[in-house]
Amino acid sequence: MCPHICPMGRVMSAAVVCVLVASAAPADVFNMGWGLTSLETVPVGDPGNAADFRYDPAGVGGVDYAYRIGIYEVTAAQYTEFLNAVAAMDTYGLYRATGMGGNTGYYTRIVRSGSPGSYTYSVAADWADRPVNYISWGDAARFVNWLHNGQPTGAQDLTTTEDGAYFLNGANNDAELGSVRRKAGWRWAIPTEDEWYKAAHYDPSTSSYYEYPTCSNDMPSHELGTPTDPGNNATFAEGPYSTIFTELPYYRTVAGAHENSAGPYGTFDQGGNVLEWYEPTQAGAWYGLRGGDFRGSGYALHANARHQAYPTTEHGSSGFRVAQAAVPAPMPGDADGDGDVDLDDFLILKQNFAVGTDWSQGDFDGDQDVDLDDFVLLKQNFGTTAVP
Repeated sequence: MCPHICPMGRVMSAAVVCVLVASAAPADVFNMGWGLTSLETVPVGDPGNAADFRYDPAGVGGVDYAYRIGIYEVTAAQYTEFLNAVAAMDTYGLYRATGMGGNTGYYTRIVRSGSPGSYTYSVAADWADRPVNYISWGDAARFVNWLHNGQPTGAQDLTTTEDGAYFLNGANNDAELGSVRRKAGWRWAIPTEDEWYKAAHYDPSTSSYYEYPTCSNDMPSHELGTPTDPGNNATFAEGPYSTIFTELPYYRTVAGAHENSAGPYGTFDQGGNVLEWYEPTQAGAWYGLRGGDFRGSGYALHANARHQAYPTTEHGSSGFRVAQAAVPAPMPGDADGDGDVDLDDFLILKQNFAVGTDWSQGDFDGDQDVDLDDFVLLKQNFGTTAVP
């Protein structure tokens, strides 16, 4: 049965006029704070599912491993956190002033202040929970590299954006980006086309594929003005360059606005809002986008719709969501939950030794205290990693 998950507290009033400003605190897109959508993923199981050959003779959607995928598209507020962490100089053009900083509805309303080397970024509050757009494949790759590396703050280099799931090392044109592929050991990535398509269209209860990413074989409606989502509903237009007038001046809806229109694994807006970048599964294939957008027709949401693009393309309709490697079960000794047992975990245990606490603070055997037994478990697993 298709899950219909209702995210609470996602919608922000258009009457709110305050602006999110740059913060001195470290970036954390997983804990965005009150009123903002944090980055969350949902598991996609059923490994080894058959591919869909109806519209592609090579098949699409077959994935032989478990993984996770973003419940929502990456939002403008989350991308602003990223920019403030790594784009004080913005060496590789993660911010596009002519698209992001404008005042019309197509734009993201992320504003850059300051000068090169000291740039800061902010986003209008009533635009913050809508999907970021004017994103190239290269921009998205640098964002997931940053996640892979633990959301560090600093220049765009091999420790922040230039290595991780993708070895970019300054790649910033179509020829260079077009040869980049996901590395083994990835933690966060842009979904492959197969990963994206499976999460959007595969029905594990029948081992078949839906035509639309709303658990439906019928074209969704776009009744954005109703008090509640009627189900099988998405953000798209009647035809190219028309719009949903009830969402003016935003055009894009907030994350999770269609609360009764989830996909088969619990994702929202894989149909409509913005087109989403994918990584080609087949070697030598083009990069592309799927899912339809706020300016296109309903057919663009269909399983047969695919949009090829150069990886440097930045468009008002282009955004993305993330993929995450399947999260391993916690290991005894992994106090900080980063998938390995190392000196950081020992220091956490030492700090909490003989203090009643929980697993995340060193209680590896679950007996409500941190003692010698927990130290022994850490010692046994020291140097072990469970990160894919």
